[in-house]
Amino acid sequence: MEMLQYSFMQRALVAGMIIGIICPLIGIFLVLRRLSLIGEALAHVSLAGVATGLITGLNPTLIGLGFSLAGTLSIEYFRKTYERYAELAIAILMAAGMSLAIILISLGQGNTATIFSFLFGSIIAVSPTDLAIIAIIGAVVVLATGLLYQQLFYISFDEESAHLAGIPTATINLIFVVLVAMTVAVSMRIVGVLLVSSLMTIPVAASLQIARSFKSAVWVSLFMAQVSVIVGLVSAFYLDLAPGGTIILTSLALLGLTIGAKKCGIKTRQGTPA
Repeated sequence: MEMLQYSFMQRALVAGMIIGIICPLIGIFLVLRRLSLIGEALAHVSLAGVATGLITGLNPTLIGLGFSLAGTLSIEYFRKTYERYAELAIAILMAAGMSLAIILISLGQGNTATIFSFLFGSIIAVSPTDLAIIAIIGAVVVLATGLLYQQLFYISFDEESAHLAGIPTATINLIFVVLVAMTVAVSMRIVGVLLVSSLMTIPVAASLQIARSFKSAVWVSLFMAQVSVIVGLVSAFYLDLAPGGTIILTSLALLGLTIGAKKCGIKTRQGTPA
């Protein structure tokens, strides 16, 4: 293919495929625990880190990662402070992250001109350094999720029973939120801050329509995310579109197809004579 002749497109595809693995892998646990908005909150905080990196001349991805990790600690603190109103932690963090990002962007003047590539994603902005960071973080997320798979599965369906069974739920929750922060931070380059949480949830939503078990839901969501990323990046290259938008629109189209296929399947079974 013509686009593979360009090194920036090769990096974008590799980075996108890594992101297409870790986003739904983390996202399925977020969806089952009804914590989908945590990804959105951490994305807002990461944007403040990106603005800081652009102003100071440091690597925006790494600084965004640092801010995102700090955001996870804030979430845990506010969740303990407001135990009966845990969703307040997400709302507070979203407000703090976006407010700080807006102030830093305004202070940065010309230094934050490339902030749009982080807001909406960019296929030409993935540098060799960014790709190395994405690959390392991706490997850490996949390895950690694999090692903690049983515990995360148990906690996702019944956290109280998991605690009574001797699983260190507090520690596992903290590690998991850190993994979410890492996933959000490295996904910004391709999907964009404003849409990163969508790639963590929409392929999962599509998989839940057709999967018959948790494991199959994981594999189906990974497949959906890979298709979304590849089709989205190819479309963005040839049609000169923002990759984040094309990736998410593709994933939404797949979600629509799975919902339609499921409804057609139900109607076919109901219409079959006994």
